[in-house]
Amino acid sequence: MKVKIVNKSAYPTPEYATVRSAGMDLRANTTEPLTIKPLQRAMVPTGLYIELPEGYEAQIRPRSGLAAKHGITVLNTPGTIDSDYRGEIRVILVNLSSDDFEIVPGERIAQMVVARHEHVEWEETSSLDSTERGEGGFGSTGRK
Repeated sequence: MKVKIVNKSAYPTPEYATVRSAGMDLRANTTEPLTIKPLQRAMVPTGLYIELPEGYEAQIRPRSGLAAKHGITVLNTPGTIDSDYRGEIRVILVNLSSDDFEIVPGERIAQMVVARHEHVEWEETSSLDSTERGEGGFGSTGRK
């Protein structure tokens, strides 16, 4: 699938790291380092603009290494870029650690996954079919 992209950043256009990768890394398009303090959030520019076909979205997700090693994650995970949005892709990062975290220009800060989606048409009803699970949620299936 071809998707139009305008890259106003100082960095290469995102690409898949391997043939089986689902996401492409997004880089911080900053001219100087950006420090995110503990529990602080920052909207980080990427310099990228895309034109997705109708029926697709781009999901912005955390990078697992930044999350596991530094407590840096995408605040509104997954962030959604709709097919009619034409503005710059910016990533809302949050620092959930107890230490300052410095993002250097060009650092890989998040990943983007392009996915198909459907629109639903609600069919109002007074009851739903029953299932084995029923209304059980929030850990109702146990830990093992």
